[in-house]
This record gives sequence, structure tokens and C-alpha cells, in this order.
Amino acid sequence: MTISNRLRAYIDGEGISYDTVPHHRTATSSQSAQAAHIPGSRMAKTVVVHHEMGYALAVVPSTHRVELGTLQDVMDKRLGLASEGEVGVLFDDCDIGAIPPIGAAYEVPVILDESLDDAADVYFEGGDHKTLVHVSGSDFRNLMRGAQVARFSHPA
Repeated sequence: MTISNRLRAYIDGEGISYDTVPHHRTATSSQSAQAAHIPGSRMAKTVVVHHEMGYALAVVPSTHRVELGTLQDVMDKRLGLASEGEVGVLFDDCDIGAIPPIGAAYEVPVILDESLDDAADVYFEGGDHKTLVHVSGSDFRNLMRGAQVARFSHPA
């Protein structure tokens, strides 16, 4: 796989320039950043959460951990981490654990940690464990338009 079909179609439809960065198979976003020789602070990690109304993507730097309590307060919803089964249904063209942060491609709302909101460029999982997508910071913000921006993470 390179990048997922839905992600590719969405980014192409938005007219966004991107490149892909291949790397050896990894299990986490932090490992992907290391394998691709990029700073973890510019690697967007996606955490899928569920609540009584559905799902949301919490997007933070790979160097950070989501503060679930703070995220619940920001979203004003009781949250839990989505199960692998739930993630597999929502992102059926992606490998589990390699979920892109572009919720609009999957019709899932996004909440973006403010620490990524002013990045010069951003990398993120493309749907498999061997390919990153790289976009400029302004293009990332365009892809994130409509996302709620808040502080809900801390460095790991």
C-alpha cells in the first residue's frame, strides 16, 4: 500500500501538493518519525476516540500524549479510546495504527492540538506502516480547516 485511496482522493481533490516518505515498517508514530529521520514534533499522531455521538480524531505531535481528561473538558463529552475493531470499520482502507489525521477524508471530526497549529511542515501516517505523507504547514492547516484547535496534550 502507499497512501490510502480515500486519503489520496481527498488530498488530490483539495489540490494539495504532497510527497511521500517511505520508511521501514514501524509500529508507532514516534518510530515512524525516527525511521524517516524527521523531528517527532512535526509528525502528527492520530488518536481515535469515541463518545455518545460518534467518533473524533485527536491529533497531536508524535512526541506528545493525549490528556484524555483535558480533551473531555474541551469537547464537553465523555470519551474513550476507540477499539481496534471500531477503527478498522471507520478506516477500512488503512492498517490499524496508521490512521491519517485528515478526518474530512473519512467524515470524522478532528480536534487538533495547538502545538501543531503553527508548524512549518507536517508529516503523518498515510494509511500503512511504511509510508508518511509530507505537506507544508499551510497545506496541513488547509486540510485541517474546520478542526477545533485546543491544548490537550503534553510531551511524553
